[in-house]
Amino acid sequence: MSTPQKMSAMAKKIATLDPAFLPAIKNLEPCRFGLEKPTSTNYQSLVRAVIAQQVSTKAAATIGKRLEVMCGGRITVERVAKLSLKEIQSAGLTGAKVRTLDELTRAILEGRVEIKKFTYMNDEEIMGQLLPLFGFGKWTIEMFLMFQLGRIDIWPVDDLAVRRGWDNLHFNKDAIKPKALMAEGDLFAGMRSVVAWYCWRAS
Repeated sequence: MSTPQKMSAMAKKIATLDPAFLPAIKNLEPCRFGLEKPTSTNYQSLVRAVIAQQVSTKAAATIGKRLEVMCGGRITVERVAKLSLKEIQSAGLTGAKVRTLDELTRAILEGRVEIKKFTYMNDEEIMGQLLPLFGFGKWTIEMFLMFQLGRIDIWPVDDLAVRRGWDNLHFNKDAIKPKALMAEGDLFAGMRSVVAWYCWRAS
């Protein structure tokens, strides 16, 4: 877990390394990654991440609530495993998302994804277990690592809002490309999630 003191120190270091971030750090909401214990289990977080792909926040909440009701009030690996694919789809999920949830659930039950150990695994190990599953791209896993596990050195350069925020803070005339932004992140190694946080809020 992070501490407010560590976050404050990282913010100051970021502003020192790149003064373009000073206005954001001074005026925007401070980064909260790793400061609070998650209210959802790792499985629940991944399920909701899948549900939220390419739908509105309101629609995702509605679908998530339906699935929760189907699971007797709490989404767990065991309860989702007991549902048929048609039942899962009836919550409002596309066929692709049903397949994603089914593969995730099976992988956990078979031990291929050690979700209960994620807290103690490094980012690369978690990425290595989830990426082979259908429907799990790098961006989805990066969001999980930051917002669920509180990892502070994730650099989601494929996120459009992160790139827009970077451009806004640096007054770029031309939009920065993911490859170029990846290289820019080297300066902030060890705290790139915090940099991404301020980019989001400046987008």
